[in-house]
Amino acid sequence: MWVPPEIRDPVLLHAPTRKSVACFGAVSLSTGRFVRAICAVFNAETFAAFLRQLLRHRRQGKRMVVVLDNARYHHAVLLAPLLRKYRKTLRLLFLPPYSPQLAPIERVWKLTRRLAMHNQYFATLGAVLEAANACFRPWQRPNEVLRRLCCII
Repeated sequence: MWVPPEIRDPVLLHAPTRKSVACFGAVSLSTGRFVRAICAVFNAETFAAFLRQLLRHRRQGKRMVVVLDNARYHHAVLLAPLLRKYRKTLRLLFLPPYSPQLAPIERVWKLTRRLAMHNQYFATLGAVLEAANACFRPWQRPNEVLRRLCCII
């Protein structure tokens, strides 16, 4: 928009039109089983809840290493008691900064977008969630596609 220099720029307010949800996900490299948690926001509380969910899916007697990027909530002080409690069974492995291409879960998100959302119009956020959940449901059982997709060679 063009405004003469002697007039102050008008402030235009727009209604928020973008809606989103947060989705945490992890894949077992031994089986290809996918575990996910959908929540309202990414923060330390929701991440701690996801880690507890992951620990429930851990095989008895096995250690778990979770590969993460360097989001602030992954380093939150709120996680310290949980990490201390499970220090013998859970380890967080952080990737180098600014290297999302190294995160195996990014391959899963890309496959999800291609299978569930590519070249489609969704009128509501609920429709997007339903399409994503339809893609996620078969992955809750062990599966070779995700195992090979996330395997680090």
